[in-house]
Amino acid sequence: MERRVAIIGAGLSGLLACKYILEKGFHPIVFEAEDNIGGLWRHTIASTKLQSDKASWEFSDFPWPSSVTEENPDNVQVFDYLNSYAKHFGIIPCIKFNSKVLDIDYVGDSNEEILSWDLWGGAGTPFGSKGKWHLTVQDTNNLSTEVHEVEFVVLCLGKYSGIPNIPEFPEGHGPEVFKGKVLHSMDYSNLDNKAAAELIKGKRVTIIGSQKSATDIAVECANTNGSKHPCTLVQRSKHWFLPHLFVWGISIGYLYSNRFAELLIHKPQESFLHSLLATLLSPLRWTISKVVESYLKWALPMKKFGLIPKQSFHQDISSCEIAMLPQKYYDKLEEGSILVKPSQGFRFVEEGVLINGDSAPIESDLVIFATGYKGEEKLKGIFKSPIYQKYINDQPVPTIPLYRQIIPPKIPQLAVIGYAETLSNLYANEIRSKWLAHFLDGNIKLPSIKKMGDEIQAWRDYTKLYSGKYYWKTCIFTCAIWYNDQLCKDMGCNPKRKKGFIAELFQPYGPSDYATLRP
Repeated sequence: MERRVAIIGAGLSGLLACKYILEKGFHPIVFEAEDNIGGLWRHTIASTKLQSDKASWEFSDFPWPSSVTEENPDNVQVFDYLNSYAKHFGIIPCIKFNSKVLDIDYVGDSNEEILSWDLWGGAGTPFGSKGKWHLTVQDTNNLSTEVHEVEFVVLCLGKYSGIPNIPEFPEGHGPEVFKGKVLHSMDYSNLDNKAAAELIKGKRVTIIGSQKSATDIAVECANTNGSKHPCTLVQRSKHWFLPHLFVWGISIGYLYSNRFAELLIHKPQESFLHSLLATLLSPLRWTISKVVESYLKWALPMKKFGLIPKQSFHQDISSCEIAMLPQKYYDKLEEGSILVKPSQGFRFVEEGVLINGDSAPIESDLVIFATGYKGEEKLKGIFKSPIYQKYINDQPVPTIPLYRQIIPPKIPQLAVIGYAETLSNLYANEIRSKWLAHFLDGNIKLPSIKKMGDEIQAWRDYTKLYSGKYYWKTCIFTCAIWYNDQLCKDMGCNPKRKKGFIAELFQPYGPSDYATLRP
């Protein structure tokens, strides 16, 4: 049987998947709808920087150039780094640019046959069945289409692009009644820096949202317009933001990114001993969270501006909801160039936005929705078959069922890279790409479909336990080492990456620990 592999998307996860699949002797073809690599990093606002330090966001075998001295490189430096990586490892020749995959369709085994399988693909192997994937690909330049046939598909579509999440409004209460301009942060990010600056210059800007993109855009507006035309942030919820990666002089990695920190939490499919230990150590977990919260309330005027979250820091970090503060954010609040308006609901009026319970609207010229994306809809929409659309999202909430956060049990000859989140998605996706390459090369055999489903449910239970209402994000940051251990064992690698017991227990884990990962 042929072993043709298609990768959809040339963002970070697509580049990683291609690099490691190439190393195994395959000749993957990467379909990218745009004319360059980078995905999300091609469409970021001027002030965007890495959320983590560069040591935590680094390819394990391709260090940052010495010319990048900043701890948190900006978007241009990140984009150049990705380009250098792609060129160095010969990824660019594998990419078909301006090639948008309209849909994919599995042809071969019937749905009845697939449902009768005990093992994924019939044999638990990547190329075990007779089926093939047909990819309908559109040339974005001339809009012509052609169908490509492959044996395996890797979806690297990303969660934070494509389909914007825009709130729905009753008739007469939505953007149609507003006399100004409304757009999503995706549209704003797609503008070049000059056009974005011109768009907000001299405007009364209202931003809907409470996460990183909302605060970043707010600071850009404040830098451009000052307090003469203050930017208003309408926020339904509050989250913990970090000014830097140290708490009372201690790196946050020592609090949340080592094996000892993972002993304090319950983990998916853990042993009785691990469960007992996590229960006994739960007061320490609570204490660490409160220590971080006390530092942030001391270091930042959060109380003054009503920005203390209701949920704990531990819940926010467990759901990947924490973020780095934009530079001088609180200075902008102090000078009045950014105004924060709490709201549980609002509607549009002719003059702007009217908060529930307020008598006067927030007068606006421009309203920007920084309300996230519908990544699960983008993933579902790539499948031509409604049955497979259901398989990829089989719950009433937007969670994607993936064994090892990679393989959908009910869909053969297909993998997904990049949907489970951590606070440093580069090295998380890198180790998944290594695992996938080993799997494609025949070095890993999957368990039964039932056991795969049991693991998926265990991860869902874990995220529900610690992430609260944000469990649908499938954030695995607080037990990332536990997860990586499973991938290492599957690949026949030693999961213990440190030298010595003390280092193994207390030193933070990062990309360099997996640089020499070999079976």
